[in-house]
Amino acid sequence: MLVAGGSLGGVAAALAAARMGRRVILTEETDWIGGQATTQGVPLDEHPSVEAYGRTQSYAEFRDRVRDYYRRHYPLTAAARADRYFNPGAGWVSACGFEPRAGLAALYEMLAPHLTSGMVAIHTRLRPVAADAEGDRVRAVTFEDDHGVPVTYRAPYTLDATETGELLPLARVEFVTGAESQAQTGEPTALEGAAEPLRMQPFTHLIAVDHLPGEDHTNEKPALYDEFQAGFHSLKGIAEAHGDELQLRMRRLFAPPSPDAYASCIWNFRRVFYAGHCAKGAFPSDVTMLMNGNEYGGGPVIGVDQATAQRHLLRARQLSLSLLYFLQTEIEPGFEGKRGYPGLRARGDVLGTTDGLAQYPYIRESRRIRAAF
Repeated sequence: MLVAGGSLGGVAAALAAARMGRRVILTEETDWIGGQATTQGVPLDEHPSVEAYGRTQSYAEFRDRVRDYYRRHYPLTAAARADRYFNPGAGWVSACGFEPRAGLAALYEMLAPHLTSGMVAIHTRLRPVAADAEGDRVRAVTFEDDHGVPVTYRAPYTLDATETGELLPLARVEFVTGAESQAQTGEPTALEGAAEPLRMQPFTHLIAVDHLPGEDHTNEKPALYDEFQAGFHSLKGIAEAHGDELQLRMRRLFAPPSPDAYASCIWNFRRVFYAGHCAKGAFPSDVTMLMNGNEYGGGPVIGVDQATAQRHLLRARQLSLSLLYFLQTEIEPGFEGKRGYPGLRARGDVLGTTDGLAQYPYIRESRRIRAAF
């Protein structure tokens, strides 16, 4: 079996196939497998009963292994260590928020026996560029590495687990994108007029940060900051309108953790590491993901030519870097009543990068197979 794309679903497929005695080649475009859980830095947004039901056995095992990773390697408090369902990030978008490297470690632990036996082989830094398809059967897929060197894999069964459905156009599989019309689907809430294939949800290039009060970690001003700055002015307006109330919220946003670990604020929303779970003084700060105010709606990265897609990807990166720069230099009220929080520090090491940005953007909408109805 060939699994093109090391997304979280791709890893699950490879694991299931190996457990059924099938040999698997798993490819991935970035350095890490795991998709949203690792390369995109997205805390997994789940339903409130996920600890009890409504999840697969292997997904429950994955969550247990993530928690065990912290129990084995971190100086947890007695309360955190004893909590069967403790949340490493103490974030409120997920009951199990975690650092990407913890998710990566858990996935490799689950795959370990299959990697040793040779039943699963993982090849990173490969993106699909062509497919050999005959009718409805994909016989082979050709990939290229970072240097443009091609490699072709053949398998009796091929699974597309890329984030955007890359194999569909390559293999000439019927698919749709964007907003469909009532005439196509019969859905009363679909568009009344013509379909709009490029009408897709915004995507976000997440960025990891921590906060060291009193220090200056201000990034270099992003090239497109002046263009994006106007979009952040609403944050200033909120600050002026709410006065002391917002100052309290902002202090809770960037100050060291309060006793109320799960307070509803942006800092806690997608936090992936909560220092309060560990021995006092062991870590200088929490780590959180910036994913508010940097959703990029300038255009999609699928359904357009490569040059346009690359431009949107670049601009999305600039938007996230600009948001961080705005928070570091301009948001009011800032640290000690001044402008900005210069102690905000980009944590590229958390995501395996040098600039704090995730290895891959969080893309909410993909190509969709047109299936028999």
